[in-house]
Amino acid sequence: MPDEYVLPNAEEAAAARFAAFETLFDPSTFRHLDALGVGPGWRCWEVGAGGTSVVRWLAGRVGPGGRVLATDIDTSQAAAAAGGPVEVRRHDVGAEPPPGEAFDLVHARLVLVHVAARDDALAAMVAALAPGGWLLVEDADPALQPESCLDTTGIEEEAALAERIRSGFRSLLAANGADLAFGRTLPRRLRAAGLAEVRADAAFPVADPACAELERATVTLVRGRLLDAGIATAEEIDRHLAALASGRLDLAQPPMFAAWGRKPA
Repeated sequence: MPDEYVLPNAEEAAAARFAAFETLFDPSTFRHLDALGVGPGWRCWEVGAGGTSVVRWLAGRVGPGGRVLATDIDTSQAAAAAGGPVEVRRHDVGAEPPPGEAFDLVHARLVLVHVAARDDALAAMVAALAPGGWLLVEDADPALQPESCLDTTGIEEEAALAERIRSGFRSLLAANGADLAFGRTLPRRLRAAGLAEVRADAAFPVADPACAELERATVTLVRGRLLDAGIATAEEIDRHLAALASGRLDLAQPPMFAAWGRKPA
């Protein structure tokens, strides 16, 4: 049975992890939000807010006449964005009914892939849309990119260790209910939910220093779990972290699928 979330927001390494996500994926997220026309007076629900960058971007766009509701099961990081048009609220999208408001935009990034009741969560997000409102969902698809390192030439030993640690980490995610092939299903799911004008694309960051920083923060965050599961020893984890710091590993992160659609008026 799945236990608690593998990547808790309250841990110290979570802030570094969110910062790396922002560097890698905010440009794509903001491009999509901008294309959807987010502007003054919009009512937005940021589901599984985690960090603050998207919430603050939305707040800047909707202005004082708009509203941004940021929810998460753990608001440790998102709480810093509260104020003005932003309300931060604890909420479990996979287990609780949606907020009663009709939103012009509902957005979730790296949420549904981790939610065991993801079909219920998606239905809740669609139900929360106002007629004509947009749903934008972004989720990774680790199964489409099984390898950590783009090129192993001259770093065969370090790359093999990186692959073993990442594979082990993904096995922990899967054991806790994550769907590692979820991202590719988003267009079909949005159409099945009754949304119109469904489109999709994907961002695939590679060989960016933030890829290594995301790996470092993630491994630090789950170090105890890796040890407990026998995936790697303390010495191996330290060796992997040193390899990341050396800059010799050209890492790839899983492609992030983005799919969006409009609720019929």
